[in-house]
Amino acid sequence: MSQDDAARPTSDAKAPPPSEPPLSWLAKFDRGFTLVKSLSLVTMLGSLLVGYFQYLNSYQEKVSAQAKENMLAAAKTFDDISTKFSLVQALQQQLFSDYSAALDDRADANERTLAVNNAQDILKVYETAQLALFETGELLARNAEIYIDWASNFRDNPLVRLGPNSDPLDQSLLRAYDFDCDHHLPQFMPSGGGASTTPRITAEDACSIHAQYNLDPAYSYVDVCPKNREKAGTNDSVTIHWFSAKHQVLVMHYCLRNLHERLAPVRYWASQPEAKLARKPSPQVDRDRIQAAIDLQAKRLNAFMTLATYQMDWIRESYRPDSFACHVPVVTSVVGFFNDACTPIKTTPIIKAR
Repeated sequence: MSQDDAARPTSDAKAPPPSEPPLSWLAKFDRGFTLVKSLSLVTMLGSLLVGYFQYLNSYQEKVSAQAKENMLAAAKTFDDISTKFSLVQALQQQLFSDYSAALDDRADANERTLAVNNAQDILKVYETAQLALFETGELLARNAEIYIDWASNFRDNPLVRLGPNSDPLDQSLLRAYDFDCDHHLPQFMPSGGGASTTPRITAEDACSIHAQYNLDPAYSYVDVCPKNREKAGTNDSVTIHWFSAKHQVLVMHYCLRNLHERLAPVRYWASQPEAKLARKPSPQVDRDRIQAAIDLQAKRLNAFMTLATYQMDWIRESYRPDSFACHVPVVTSVVGFFNDACTPIKTTPIIKAR
């Protein structure tokens, strides 16, 4: 073998490894970090979506439970108030009808005797029913406030809490102001229904002008002023809101007690063991006024029932199932800025002032 062949490298000899470029470790780290960063972003988005749908399902379950609870409570309150008032008012009407028939010269002896016996049977039932209503009147008003007024107020801000004495209306105040049951009746004016543009007078000025200007049929309230300043202890007006079930029950109860006192001669007549059939009838104008007062009480009860059913229907409408758009991520939050179609119940903020 020649020397040239000996110097030539053989094919079995390994070539030296190529040298790595500078900072190659940094390039590897960057590729690994990019992969981890992508996986973290996907994981985070997936976790957010899962959490969003879990929250949405939980929210809808709570809304459904709240809807059922509110409707049952509102229906029970409506039935309780309507039944108790209608019972007493029906007994008042029947008692007064028997009184009028017994003293009617045009009725024969049998009709008058039947009226007397019927009045004596009704009197005990009436006194028991009106006493039970008198004992629970304030409680009924509070139940109407809680289960009808508050339950139908979906725009209530959880952060805004009014004081316990924010609503001064009660039985004693109506009595001190000598509320006129023969004139002030509930009135409703739908929003956007062409209400009058007459500016509302302030509470301070309401009692300094003639009483006829305190009642504006275009609004759903009435400012009542004290007839006797010394008795009321103030000259400030108090506002009765006819869209408040609580206010309607308070006024209805006060006027029912007022009518009960006006029926004292009728109750005394029916309480006698043997009511005198030959007694001269009371002046026709007095009997007409009492009948008119009974009719006004029927209108007040009907107004309350109208308001309560309206508020209950509002509860039902607000708890209807959501559309598909409300289940799309981000859409629910965007819609919430404009209306409460997707979120009928307001949630408590993360940061809540106490």
